[in-house]
Amino acid sequence: MPRWAVLQAEGEAEGFRYSVRGELEGTEAEALAGMLYMLETFEEALTAAGRRRQQRQVYRVSERSYFVRVENRLSRKEAHFTLAELIADTHDEGLPDTACA
Repeated sequence: MPRWAVLQAEGEAEGFRYSVRGELEGTEAEALAGMLYMLETFEEALTAAGRRRQQRQVYRVSERSYFVRVENRLSRKEAHFTLAELIADTHDEGLPDTACA
């Protein structure tokens, strides 16, 4: 069964950080549904006091890539999410050791 990672990039300029937000197994459609759930839980649309934030925007960059911006009066959080398929793994007998195979 295919394995996937949801990559999250956030920050500004040289301070950009990339991390794996989550790992999923299943078809591409199942993994995409899992990623969309992660998008919805990034910086919840409500403040700690339960008030709605001013604005939440989700942009589709490609079929496997989304950009999320959540703003309130005092802050703005942005992140870029990408769904990536695992294609090489030196510890998995079912996958090649390298992407160049």
